[in-house]
Order: sequence, then C-alpha cells, then structure tokens
Amino acid sequence: MDGKLRNMTSVYLTGEQGVLCLYRIGSRVANNKYIGSAGGHFEKEELNDARACILREMGEELGITEADVEDLRMRYITYRLKDGEIRQNYYFFGALKGNRELNSSEGNLEWIPYEGFDNLNMPVSAKHMILHYLKVGRFDDRLYAGITQRDGTCFVPMEEFEG
Repeated sequence: MDGKLRNMTSVYLTGEQGVLCLYRIGSRVANNKYIGSAGGHFEKEELNDARACILREMGEELGITEADVEDLRMRYITYRLKDGEIRQNYYFFGALKGNRELNSSEGNLEWIPYEGFDNLNMPVSAKHMILHYLKVGRFDDRLYAGITQRDGTCFVPMEEFEG
C-alpha cells in the first residue's frame, strides 16, 4: 500500500417517489452503474471540505444550489481499498424542493422507489450504504462510517466525545 487516496462525494436526493439516482455513462470510476444524482472527485481546494465539493458538483451536474435542497447533510462516509488506493466516499442526503425536472450531462436521472434498490447495479460501497440508509439511516439523523470488505460494509455511528 503506497498511501494513494481517492476522495469522492455523492448526493442522494429524496422525494415522495423515492431516491433520485444517476445511471452514470462514461465515467472512469463508476461507468454504467447507478450512483447518487451528482458527485465526483474533490478539487484541490476542497480536500478539507466535502460540503464545498458536493455543492460544486450539484451545480455542475444538476444545475441546482443548496437552496433547492432541504436539510442537505453528510450522512455516510465509506472506506474501501481498491486498485492500490484508499477510496473515501462522502455521501450527502437531502430532500429536493418542489417537483422540478432535473437533467444531468453525466447520464440518465431516475427516481428509484425506496424498495427498488436490491437488484440495482451500483458500486459496492454505494450499494451497501443505500441499503443501510433505507433500513436504518433514513429513520435517524446520525452520521455513519463504514469499512467495505468482500463480505459487506460494517457501519458504525460516529459520535463526538471528549478525550
């Protein structure tokens, strides 16, 4: 392991019809798979600010701002070792305000019903994360961290404490 890192963000927008996901076409990392509705790699000036990264990505890929999303918050962080690099993913969730149509230059956007994720083709960490969110995370407001291994992702709620 040579210490190489890949930092990425994704946003999952929710609504009455489910979760808005992007079927990404032409990506180096997640090609022809479903992922969050917008997201990508951190720019150099964003390395210590995942929120700045996701806000930029939402503007570039969806044409929306933070004002278009209710309660936008980071809910999950996952870590995975792949191709000799540590992949860190920061997942944000929020409710899309109004019934506006969104388009993306990165692929096809689709509302996936809350019960429709079991057989969806997704990157492994994202799949484990969204299934945990649907079962546990959407019913609380905690931040979860997970380490992805061959047999699944172990999620632990993060808490601040003294010491």
